[in-house]
Amino acid sequence: MDSLRAPNLLRVPRADVAIAAVVTAATVVPVLLPRLQPWWVVVLALLSSAPVLWRRTLLIAASLVAGLAMTALVLMQDALTHPPFLLMPYGPLVCTYTIAALAPPTLRMIGVGLLAVGVLTSLILPHEDFDTFRYVVTAYVAAYALGVGARAGRAQRGMVEERARRLREERAAAVAEERTRIARDMHDIVTHSVGLMVVQAEAGPLVVRDDPARAEMVFEAIATAGRDAVGQLRLILGTLRDGPVREPQPGLETLADLVERTRGAGLDVVVEEHGTRSPVPAAVDIAAYRIVQECLTNVLRHAAVRTARLRLTWSGRALTIEVTDGGGGTAEFREGHGVVGMRERAASCGGGLTVDPRGFTVTAVLPLGSL
Repeated sequence: MDSLRAPNLLRVPRADVAIAAVVTAATVVPVLLPRLQPWWVVVLALLSSAPVLWRRTLLIAASLVAGLAMTALVLMQDALTHPPFLLMPYGPLVCTYTIAALAPPTLRMIGVGLLAVGVLTSLILPHEDFDTFRYVVTAYVAAYALGVGARAGRAQRGMVEERARRLREERAAAVAEERTRIARDMHDIVTHSVGLMVVQAEAGPLVVRDDPARAEMVFEAIATAGRDAVGQLRLILGTLRDGPVREPQPGLETLADLVERTRGAGLDVVVEEHGTRSPVPAAVDIAAYRIVQECLTNVLRHAAVRTARLRLTWSGRALTIEVTDGGGGTAEFREGHGVVGMRERAASCGGGLTVDPRGFTVTAVLPLGSL
């Protein structure tokens, strides 16, 4: 362990090296000039200043050594024939600042206690006068206050950086959510509209030969489905180019048009609505429309029947959507992208979606929440 820790003590920031050099020079030079003091005074001056070099890695130890050395130097200067002309506790002051700025709460309490004992000892035992007492205490309080200010500034910067990081994450999540929503909308639009067009186009040759009048209606349904798909795709792609959607997206108010287009494609849709319709959040409005759209498209493309029942049940807290094709279902049902997309749409609104292969029935419960 010692071999691992030793290199850390040698990796000292350049700023700390410069600070330690200045503090050491300011403490040692007065004991060398104008008159050289005894060797033990020089050693104590070094011990009271040089430990500042390790104030980040060995804060308490460095503060203890610097404080004890300065206290000893103050107590023993009366034994000198010619005491130093200027003796300031630069090392302990820097350590005081560092304790206030960097130390965790427990170490900060320990460091403050040790410094207080050292300072009081250095002032009381030599019987310093009131002016000296006031000057020294003010210097230590100022050093500690500067450290507290530095710690507060660092905490503030940390909060700002954390807020910026969270904002970036929220924006990234919003972008990802919007991309997912656009992908779902495009999937629903393409599968529904193209599905209607394919069904009508496949029936077109037979209708042209047997019922020319109905053939005209089939081709008109194909054109209507194509125009609707182009319009909705233009609306969605516009969000990628221009930003937020300004035109209204399809919702429950346009559900009747969706049912009529589906009926025009040959699927007889029976609509039942129970309860009193109430305003819904925009997310629920769009999700409800897309879920019904996907369900009817799946019945039209994959079911062997040509009838479906759409039931809307309103309650005080939720809207329940149930789409049943009346077929026999399948025991080998596997969720495709469409069912996964419907389930995600319901979940994005705080609701849920279940699929019963026997029947085949899709049930979505969407909470109305508070507008």
